[in-house]
Amino acid sequence: MEVAIDNGIYKQALESAQQQGLNLNTMIENFLVRFIGKSQKINEEAIPDVVLSLLGAAESDNSDLNGREAYYQYLEEKYK
Repeated sequence: MEVAIDNGIYKQALESAQQQGLNLNTMIENFLVRFIGKSQKINEEAIPDVVLSLLGAAESDNSDLNGREAYYQYLEEKYK
């Protein structure tokens, strides 16, 4: 199967894929899956290691979403 792509667009897509730590084929497949609306499980190989290392980093108990309580406690301790 062949697909004709403008050379300039190809180079930009290749650069973008490399910056994201992806293979161009994987990036195009992910785009097409989203474009046609099918849900497909993204394998962990397609996700850069940096992103995988951040998964779960922002988990909280959701009781203090904006961090205001923690900030006020910090200020109280600081100015005692």
